[in-house]
Amino acid sequence: TPCPQWPYCRKRCSYCNFNTYVVPAVDEAAVRACLVQEARTLLRLSQVQSITSVFFGGGTPSLASPRTVAAVLEAVAGAAHLPTSAEVTLEANPSSTDTARLAGFRAAGINRLSIGVQSLDDAELRLLGREHTAAEAQKAVEAARGLFPGRTSIDLLFGLPGQSLDSWAQGLEAALGLCDDHISLYQLTLERGTALAAQVRGGTLSLPPQDQLADMYQTARTVLVAAGFRHYEVSNFARKGALSNHNLSYWRADQYIGVGPGAHGRFVPRGEGGCSREARVQTLEPVTWMREVQSQGHGTRSRVVLSPLEQLEELLTLGLRTDEGVTHERWGHFSPQLSLQAVFGVPGEAQALQEQGWLLLDGSGLRCTWAGLAVLDSLLPDLLCQLQRH
Repeated sequence: TPCPQWPYCRKRCSYCNFNTYVVPAVDEAAVRACLVQEARTLLRLSQVQSITSVFFGGGTPSLASPRTVAAVLEAVAGAAHLPTSAEVTLEANPSSTDTARLAGFRAAGINRLSIGVQSLDDAELRLLGREHTAAEAQKAVEAARGLFPGRTSIDLLFGLPGQSLDSWAQGLEAALGLCDDHISLYQLTLERGTALAAQVRGGTLSLPPQDQLADMYQTARTVLVAAGFRHYEVSNFARKGALSNHNLSYWRADQYIGVGPGAHGRFVPRGEGGCSREARVQTLEPVTWMREVQSQGHGTRSRVVLSPLEQLEELLTLGLRTDEGVTHERWGHFSPQLSLQAVFGVPGEAQALQEQGWLLLDGSGLRCTWAGLAVLDSLLPDLLCQLQRH
């Protein structure tokens, strides 16, 4: 699963602390050549035979040209088998997704779109520093659904300053009228160093209280499930089987390869004789990253071999985010000696959490209940403690 990153944006949103850059001009041909070269190098290094999904993230990858997307996909297909069934997603902003451009991305090989709508309220969009209006978001989603029917996802944010439970419920209804078969909901988090965090700290804006945030989340789950969506992951809802295969591969702890400035990866570098899974991060700063790719074929800044315990901690932390949880089979792949039952089926924290109605451990594996999924972050420390003791 390669994940190419396009780190450039036209404007920085008020809540964003991602590795993004607003520059007057991008030498796209040079960036393209480096993305192609790094994808080839890392895929060769991983010796992965077949690709299940490709995800163009950002930044704002919809600012890249369809030609860049096509070149990266050609490089991927040249280094490993890229079946026609592979899911190939592009993250897009409503302000850079006119129909002609989207048709260009489809011709380049994109078959799924994830659109950063964030809100369908103009005042909220201004507060978030978004470039688009609600009307533009609506137009973008309609154009995308025409070209990628059943494969257009929208992102929404909740917990915005001044947002009430009522205004959130109204926004959800508007989103339901517009959306395709996949919705991702994210609670706004204040990140250090962002414009929004400074305004909240300075007292000019205030965020909704914690109990109201919990109500917003529960309202969303209830409304979306009633509309036929499956709540298959903490923040993600799909109907008609339109789950994001790419994101599922993260939550199932499959291997993935990060390509581009600041991209993250998890894979076994078999091409150099490695037999352990590594966590890799590419160089953050694009110009430095390009220099490194040009001189050594890739811009990996850090690579850390994950211990067996660290791999199981990741498996647990990510797998419990999904409604299927951590299956016995997947656990056995990472822990052939010590079963899920042996770690969590004995007296201890997991059993207490089961008795309290937050967790289930049965023939299919370990997973959260409907109530447990909403408070997962508070359950994990106890479970990780129990895992470490074993």
